[in-house]
Amino acid sequence: MPLTIATPRLIAPLLLALMAGCTSVPTRAPVEDRKPPTRPQARAPAASPGQTGPATPSDAAQVGTAPGDASLPEVKPLPGAENAGKPGYYSVRPGDTLMRIALDNGQNWRDVVRWNSLDNPNLIEVGQVLRVIPPTADAGAVASRGVAAPKIETRPLDGKAAVPAAAAASVPGAAVASGAPAPAKGGAQRDGDEDVSWVWPSAGPVAGSFDEASNKGLDITGKAGDPVLAAADGRVMWAGPHRGYGNLVIVKHNGTYLTAYANNQALLVKEDQPVRRGQKIAEMGSSDAERVQLHFEIRRQGKPIDPARLLPSR
Repeated sequence: MPLTIATPRLIAPLLLALMAGCTSVPTRAPVEDRKPPTRPQARAPAASPGQTGPATPSDAAQVGTAPGDASLPEVKPLPGAENAGKPGYYSVRPGDTLMRIALDNGQNWRDVVRWNSLDNPNLIEVGQVLRVIPPTADAGAVASRGVAAPKIETRPLDGKAAVPAAAAASVPGAAVASGAPAPAKGGAQRDGDEDVSWVWPSAGPVAGSFDEASNKGLDITGKAGDPVLAAADGRVMWAGPHRGYGNLVIVKHNGTYLTAYANNQALLVKEDQPVRRGQKIAEMGSSDAERVQLHFEIRRQGKPIDPARLLPSR
C-alpha cells in the first residue's frame, strides 16, 4: 500500500539524522562564552589602605603617583629647617644676601659661612635656616642681649706689640697708622664691660638724618676724595663693593658695635686689618649713590641705631 511504503522512506532519513546528531559534540550556550578562558596571571599588587579588594593595574599606577609613595623621589627639607624660629638662627628671605644677613646680625660673613658649612656663600635658598651666632654661644642669652665676643686687639701695621682696643685710647702717645690724622676728641658709650670712644667719620655736613624706616644711618656730604675716618678702634670685617652700598667698609669694634661706611670712591683698608679711631680708611665718593656722600651706620647687636646718639657733639 502507498501509505506503508511511504512511511519507512520518510522515517528512515529522520532516524539517520537523529542518530548522526547523537554522535556530534554539543554546542555551548552563548551565555557561557562571556567568561574568557582562564590563563596564568601575574600576582596582583597589594591593596592600598582603605581598599576592599586587590589592586588592579590601574590602581597600581595611581599608587605610584600618590603623595608620599616610596616610589617618588624624596623631597629633602632645606638645610637647617629644624632650627627655624630658634634664637640665634635666621630664615633666609627673598632678596637676602649672606653679607646682608651677617651685617644685620653683627657677624663676619666668613664666620657665618663656617658655622653653616656653606660650600658657596653666593648660593643660599629662600627658607634655608642659617646659624648667626657662634656654636659656643648661649642662644637664650643671645635672645635677650646679643652675642658678647672677646675684646678685639688692634695691631699696628708696623708689626709692633698688640694693644687692646679698649685701652688704646688711654695709652699716652698711642701710635696711629702712618698718614692717618690725629684722633679727634670723641664721646664714650659704655655697654657693660665695653667702652667705645667715638669720633665723627667725616667733617662734612649731615644731609640725611637717621630714620628707622627709610635711612639706617647718616648721610654726610662732601667732595669726592674727602677722607673717611674710622669712628672707633676695631677690625675690618668687609672692604669691597656691596649691592646698595657701593664701595663699603665695615668695622667691628667689639661684641656689640660695628660701623659701616658706604658710597666710597676708594678703599684704603682690607679685610681683617686692624684700624684705629680717626684713621683714614676710605675716600668719599658716589658709588651706588646719586651724589657724593658718606652713608654712615652704627649697628648695635646688628640693629641700626641713630649714630647721632653716640657721636660727640660738634
